[in-house]
Amino acid sequence: MKNKQTRREFGATALASAFASAMPAPFVWAAEKKYDPGASDTEIKIGQTVPHSGPGSLYGVLGRVGEAYFQMLNEKGGINGRKVKFLSMDDAYSAPKCVEATRRLVEQEEVLALYGSLGTAPQTAVHKYLNSKGVPQLLLNTGASKWNDPKNFKWTMAGLPLYPTEARILAKHVVNEKPNAKIGILYQNDDFGRDFLGPFKKVLADAGGAAKVIMEQTYDLTEPTIDSQIINLSKSGADVFYNISTGKASSQSIRKVAELGWKPLHLLSAGSTGRSILSAAGFEHAAGIVAIRYAKEVGVPRFEKDPDVMAFEELRKKYLPNVDPDNTIAFAGYGQVASMAEILRRCGDELTRANVLKQATTLAGFHSPYFLDGVNYSYTPEDYTPMKTLYISIFNGKDWDISDKPVTE
Repeated sequence: MKNKQTRREFGATALASAFASAMPAPFVWAAEKKYDPGASDTEIKIGQTVPHSGPGSLYGVLGRVGEAYFQMLNEKGGINGRKVKFLSMDDAYSAPKCVEATRRLVEQEEVLALYGSLGTAPQTAVHKYLNSKGVPQLLLNTGASKWNDPKNFKWTMAGLPLYPTEARILAKHVVNEKPNAKIGILYQNDDFGRDFLGPFKKVLADAGGAAKVIMEQTYDLTEPTIDSQIINLSKSGADVFYNISTGKASSQSIRKVAELGWKPLHLLSAGSTGRSILSAAGFEHAAGIVAIRYAKEVGVPRFEKDPDVMAFEELRKKYLPNVDPDNTIAFAGYGQVASMAEILRRCGDELTRANVLKQATTLAGFHSPYFLDGVNYSYTPEDYTPMKTLYISIFNGKDWDISDKPVTE
């Protein structure tokens, strides 16, 4: 009968039960754990590529902070009892070198995941490769809109506010503050510039008001100066200047606006609000600039007693004494490595690439120590926008006056 076991079946079942009950508990627990390359009972191996050399070498501190943070965690027992081996590779902000370093991390070092790698161009060069391999490419130090594509590239996620998010919030600010604005725009003639331009103009169009773009000027990264573009914009009658520039061009544009005596409402992309850029332009010339903020700063009185800033300072003094206490890039790296550690912590004993991705895509609500109060990650499996709530701020000539309430796109 079907409900009766044969003698052979009964014997096999009994033997299996006895064998299982006789096995020591650690063996049973180990069978419940799940690992992919880069993980074991004792270690978690993760990687990153950033420019430790070359013109972008100031960003190499991101890797040094990651190394220091994981060293601190390892000295305290690691994450869920496992030590973290972190490999921060130099890509010199070069796409070919990024490809070489990333392939080494995946194929030779066999890392579980990558996090905090830098730059739109270098990361684009390894975007398809990492997705084809199913290797998480998390918390990227770039806000390009292309990173929010979970349907086609589910393994890749940005770590900075997406440029369109920033653009939409700035556009809403213009509509609220100057509903009849006449807007002049300078933008970098590449994907970076267009990521800011399109969403900004769409908000204006959807608002249906009188705020209009009356002139657009572009520049290429190879141009030695953007003075002529600023002169053209100043003569256009624009009373709002949307400045989508980076680095040297940002400093030049801020200074030129001041030299011309032009007094528009000046909007600047957040990536160009670093103190080194503003200092090169002259802090007094930058007074009144409006930009997005979402993070605390180190080295300024406002945050010196903030618990997260104090914790970073403790780490810096012990492990990174050669890093300046006001290095905002280092503090950004601290926020990202703390977030990556949280993702790994949530993985528990299921250290597979799929579970790392699952924990990253459900990080919504987590508050990085780098973030201002009121700003949290907003990732979901269907929407990889890192954060949707940011603050409007105005530079007062010395520091940023941050609005009382955050703004959601």
